[in-house]
Order: sequence, then structure tokens, then C-alpha cells
Amino acid sequence: MANPIINPSVTVDALNAISRNTLVEHLGIVVTKIGPTTIEATMPVDRRTHQPYGLLHGGASVALAETLGSLAAHCTLQDDNKYCVGLEINANHIKSVTSGLVTGIASPIHVGSRTQVWEIRITNEKKDLVCVSRITMAIIDKR
Repeated sequence: MANPIINPSVTVDALNAISRNTLVEHLGIVVTKIGPTTIEATMPVDRRTHQPYGLLHGGASVALAETLGSLAAHCTLQDDNKYCVGLEINANHIKSVTSGLVTGIASPIHVGSRTQVWEIRITNEKKDLVCVSRITMAIIDKR
């Protein structure tokens, strides 16, 4: 998908601002880059995102993936009377991480008028694949 689909007026600061006082902020997720078809964010691997064995919790990876997929879908909308909600998400956890930052990048697979599908690849600081996720978003009318 080479054509720009992310609204070019959306800024990193605006996306980080709408995440204040939410799970996104609590986990330390920060949007770092917006491209014509992708959105990138980082998340720390620390006490907030660890599971009991000191590894990155799979649920934290899924929270990062859902955040990125949801924000990306939101940034494609042209109609202020619509919004996006998650329908389904899956994740394959490939490699463990104990500390540092992970980076997620959401890329479109399908961007339709009623549904969207996004792939999110999460890597560690060495660029090793940690998790790959796919989210399906529904585009619905605001009530």
C-alpha cells in the first residue's frame, strides 16, 4: 500500500495528547513517528510492563499493538461522524525482552470504508522481532 493514507495534518504531539490519563500513558507508550502509511511508538520494558518472571508481558505487547492499530485507523478517517473500534486482535510472541525499549510499527493490510486490518511488528533495541500482531478495526458511526 504505497499511497498515503494517514491524514498528513495529524501530529505526534496530538496523538500523544489524546493518550494522556489512559492505559497508554500508564504503560509509557509514546508515539514517535508518523509516516504516510505507518505509525511508530515505543514502550519501556520495566516494572509496568513485566510479567512475574521479569520478562515483557505478552499483554503489554498486545496493548502496544492495539494502541498503534487503533491510532493508525483513527488517522485514516475522513469523516468526523465515524470512529474506530477493535474487532479482533492476535499476537505471536517471538522473543523475550527483559529491559530497554520496544518499538512497534503499524502498517496497513486493508483500509476499507467499514473495516481495516493492520499489522504491528514489535522489535527490541537490536531490531530483533519480539512480537507480530494483527488487528481488525471496525469503522462505525458515532452515536
